[in-house]
Amino acid sequence: MEFKVSKDFVAQIEQYVEENREKELQNLLDDIHYADIAEIMGELSDSEATYIFHILDSEKTAEILLELDEEVREKILKELSSKEIAEELDELSTDDAADIIAELPQDRKEEVISEINDVEHAKDIVDLLRYDEDTAGGLMGKELVKVNENWNVLTCVKEMREQAVNVQRVHSIYVIDDENRLKGRLSLKDLLTTSTKTPVSDVYIPKVDYVKVNTPGVEVARIMQRYDLEAIPVVDELGRLVGRITIDDIVDVIKEEADKDYQLAAGISQDVEADDSILDLSRARLPWLVLALLGGFITVKVLGLFETAMDVHKELFYFTPLIAAMAGNVGVQSSAIIVQGLANNTLSGSLWKRLIKEVSLSLLNSSILAVILIVGSHFLLGVTYDVGLTVSISLISVIVIASLIGTFVPILLNKFGIDPALATGPFITTSNDICGILIYFSIAKMILGF
Repeated sequence: MEFKVSKDFVAQIEQYVEENREKELQNLLDDIHYADIAEIMGELSDSEATYIFHILDSEKTAEILLELDEEVREKILKELSSKEIAEELDELSTDDAADIIAELPQDRKEEVISEINDVEHAKDIVDLLRYDEDTAGGLMGKELVKVNENWNVLTCVKEMREQAVNVQRVHSIYVIDDENRLKGRLSLKDLLTTSTKTPVSDVYIPKVDYVKVNTPGVEVARIMQRYDLEAIPVVDELGRLVGRITIDDIVDVIKEEADKDYQLAAGISQDVEADDSILDLSRARLPWLVLALLGGFITVKVLGLFETAMDVHKELFYFTPLIAAMAGNVGVQSSAIIVQGLANNTLSGSLWKRLIKEVSLSLLNSSILAVILIVGSHFLLGVTYDVGLTVSISLISVIVIASLIGTFVPILLNKFGIDPALATGPFITTSNDICGILIYFSIAKMILGF
């Protein structure tokens, strides 16, 4: 059953902390998952959160440290000595420990690393810190199980027992040569059903999916998602096995990328959160608001070019919000499908086929909407059929053009290395608004002859 953090529960925690009832606090938090404790600590003051952190055992606090919000974790780490942080890192896998150390100031990093008791663990962490956090090297952990292709099955089992002590979960058994180059993977079933004297080279599977240390994290996520992998090995430039990436690390990457794309689509150009400062939030939102404002100026200018038309047919003006809204909506719908396909690498077929499909779809939808518009505007608004027909033809044209823009722009952005998620935000909405209004009045001028 999922644990819910209530105000009453938080108040009880605060009371226990204030009264220094350490034993009761330990008993109260003993059966609660570390992720839930991290959420509770986020509701407390800095001093209260630090107090709780100190009374729990290091095995649990190490996991809590990973789940805390960055701001809370930063404050907790400031209260801990370098030796205390090192003790926490001893309980974590190398990739998680490296993530924690990466958040520390440079001088503090060196102090903490020097306090880690396990020299090999410290070396592995330092090695991981060399890689960019958004690459496979920055995501991988050093903990894995590997066997040499020259061993027999009995030797493999003995070695695996020793290696598995430091591995939280064994997803795969990797096979290497004498130079530590990745050769393949070993099936647990084959290992259990094969004679103990059989050489590994006779039973291992040479086909294995892998990534290189400089492979972008989003590409790793795509590969693991496509092939339903729980873990994937990482090799260096020489093909040597240097680590593995597990699914829990990739889930974080997918979430971060989704958050980033969602913010871009909403017109937020930087990675921000609700708790960030007003200045940071303004800096992230203002550029797109300025773009929308400039687009508004252009739209007003376009409307000014057709001032005569609105004098003769005032009812045309009332349909401008409808035309602009439909252009924006259709553009966002089309671009959202393309962006999703680009992100998942599922966009198949040629560009021309995609454009033809979008045109066909937009013609069908717009024709249905045009019929509804003609009938509805006449009987509900009293608009003459000639004006209704004009608006309907304009609507069909605007929807077709908007769908083409929504399809073509994200593909073009992706080709030039720009995040195509931009195409689902104010960028495409503003451009479609301008194009929609221009097309609308141009068609009206041709049909109504003003």
